[in-house]
Amino acid sequence: MSQKPPVAIITGASKGIGKALALLLAEHNFQLSLIARSKGELKDLSEAIAEIGHRPLYFVGDVADESFVNYAVEKTAHTFQGIDFLINNAGSGVFGPTESYTVENWDQIYNTNVKGTFLFSKAVLATMKTAKKGHIISIASDVAKRVFDGGSLYCSSKYAQHAFTEALRKEVRKDGIKVSTVYSGLVDTMFHPEPQGDSSHHAWLTCENMADSIYFIMNQPPHVVIDELMVHPLSQEY
Repeated sequence: MSQKPPVAIITGASKGIGKALALLLAEHNFQLSLIARSKGELKDLSEAIAEIGHRPLYFVGDVADESFVNYAVEKTAHTFQGIDFLINNAGSGVFGPTESYTVENWDQIYNTNVKGTFLFSKAVLATMKTAKKGHIISIASDVAKRVFDGGSLYCSSKYAQHAFTEALRKEVRKDGIKVSTVYSGLVDTMFHPEPQGDSSHHAWLTCENMADSIYFIMNQPPHVVIDELMVHPLSQEY
């Protein structure tokens, strides 16, 4: 009897690290549930993954919308008969002097970076606890552990995401659920003022580098959990 393919939910899946990870997991026979705001990009990614061999689910919506999150998780668990991995990858950033931020900026960043991580993690716990296994991985940033001028809003949101994930790890270890946090340095994504692939990013991490690092965490034996992984390009001081 063939083994059931592992099931992973990836938020922020339409571009960057999330897209690279989705393609990598598809190559390794994962059943995927893809979450993002962009319908066109998600549809294109879904078609590319279907060509690899599995037809993924995809859901277009806001990770801070509890009803949307619960629907996506319930549909995934029902369709694929379980959830093995949740990758909290969706992220957003606004930078500049603190007095330049609006309340709308604050809500947007915290909704995506913190509330989204909370809602998806909360939503998968019942399924994972029933199975007595599962793995929640949050993609944070090295600024969850340091700060920089112009980053008071973004850094504070990543500190909050880090603290939530750290506490969750302690809470669910007894249930057989792994929780990991990945802290990345500079990655060549569309998150920066320059476009992805810009020559100024040539020595940075690629999205594929990050996907490989996340897959390494996912691919550990059942008794091994990598609590934290810090990843930097050699060119970046930390």
